[in-house]
Amino acid sequence: FSLECLGWRRHGPFLAGEYARVLVGRGTGDCQVAMLKSLVAVAWADGQLHGEESDIIDGLLAVYEIAGKDAETIRAFAKTKRTLDDVPLTELSIDDRRQLLQHAILVTYADGQQTAAETAVIDALIKKLRLEAEDAQKIREATDARAKRLTKLL
Repeated sequence: FSLECLGWRRHGPFLAGEYARVLVGRGTGDCQVAMLKSLVAVAWADGQLHGEESDIIDGLLAVYEIAGKDAETIRAFAKTKRTLDDVPLTELSIDDRRQLLQHAILVTYADGQQTAAETAVIDALIKKLRLEAEDAQKIREATDARAKRLTKLL
């Protein structure tokens, strides 16, 4: 068993494994795939899939124990620019939608800062997830603060 296989290595201003550890929660199967594909779309918000963002996705594939054909399908999905319209989110439970918002916000900080384009994608994601405004705002504030603390670790 190696921590490297879980993405516990340093990349840029972030620890990919630390993000993977923070992001992992409940959910299995189709829910996890929908979340990972959604995170791919968020990662493409600024028009590029940065190495740090890709490392987080790879780390989550390992942590969720998604391998083989399923992992390759997600990696292939990530090679092309994606938007939130490319992923089905309507079948996620309310808890999964809250968790996805947290994940997405953390991914936007993967390269050290959240851009205006990434902020706009988070706004669109909140609408698409049909979260209550007050609930979404609390999640956003807490997750923004966590992401900013993580950037100061290095």
